[in-house]
Amino acid sequence: MQKTKRNKEIIKSVNLEKEYSISEAVALLQGQSKVKFVESLDCAIRLGVDPRHADQMVRGTVSLPHGTGKTVKVLVIAKGAKIQEALDAGADYAGFEDYLEKIKNGWADVDVVVATPDSIAKLGKLGKVLGPKGLMPNPKSGTVTMDVAKAVKEVKGGKIEFRVEKTGIVHTSLGKLNFETEKLVDNAKAFLNTIIKMRPSSAKGQYIKSLFLSSTMGPGLKVAKDELDIK
Repeated sequence: MQKTKRNKEIIKSVNLEKEYSISEAVALLQGQSKVKFVESLDCAIRLGVDPRHADQMVRGTVSLPHGTGKTVKVLVIAKGAKIQEALDAGADYAGFEDYLEKIKNGWADVDVVVATPDSIAKLGKLGKVLGPKGLMPNPKSGTVTMDVAKAVKEVKGGKIEFRVEKTGIVHTSLGKLNFETEKLVDNAKAFLNTIIKMRPSSAKGQYIKSLFLSSTMGPGLKVAKDELDIK
């Protein structure tokens, strides 16, 4: 693959063989950003797990202390008074039959769907539509709940969901590069600590094998091993 002029400049200015502290990596990526849009800080953690085994599946949520910097559209599927409760909490859309019909017809212009337990039976029939888009509510991620106000506020405030891929890697975004360096570092540490706490008891050997931080259009920088057991 032919390298662009920009890629060549990045390679010259960054030591891709070096291992960095989280704060060093974040600051370097911020300094390297030359594009005309605000890039995201992305994270890739390679875990020593086999996701083919259910007892080694690493999946959960984390509330980033400084949010993601993204505007998250939230739909709440609920009945009665819960609809207004969701809207009052900041949900972009809330309803029941009308939104079920819209989803059935292919509408999915949202980032997160929250549902009450009494609505999940009907919503579950639309799993083939929502599942592939990663929008199907799940009790483990806190998106199936009667406390819709809390769920909406958490999602809007920076709560993200993550799941290990078949290759054993967890990918996520940790905020925008125009955040203060310290805030991105806090977000990265909060995410890493959550991953550490979720180590499956059946996972043997080295759990966190590597962690790379990158920007949307920038290089991937390897984080030093002594940073991978943060508490």
